[in-house]
Amino acid sequence: MKPLSEVTEREYFVSVGQRPGMFVGKTSFHMLTAFLTGYDQHALRHGGPGLTGWHDWLVARRGRDCNHAWPGQILHIALPNGWDDLWNLPPEDEQQAIKVLFELLDEFAAEREAAQDSQTSG
Repeated sequence: MKPLSEVTEREYFVSVGQRPGMFVGKTSFHMLTAFLTGYDQHALRHGGPGLTGWHDWLVARRGRDCNHAWPGQILHIALPNGWDDLWNLPPEDEQQAIKVLFELLDEFAAEREAAQDSQTSG
């Protein structure tokens, strides 16, 4: 296992997605989005990219804009038929939202890594 200082953002997100309860206690979509928002703010405060571009990437991915922040964009993608109560998702919807969150986050991080690699090698 690599020391945390040597783990890429993408590898870090994968580890959070594999063991979310280890990072947030009770595994829930809302706890994970709060965790990732905190991650983003810390990274930005300390000179990292954080989740810069994540919301716009999701809007482009979804193909339509709405006024939801990125957690709402994830829910629209994960639960295309909608939801009744944002704060009380049924367990199967909660699991689907978390699964899709980390799949999309991995795609976003992979694209960002590829773009950074092409900039440094070009």
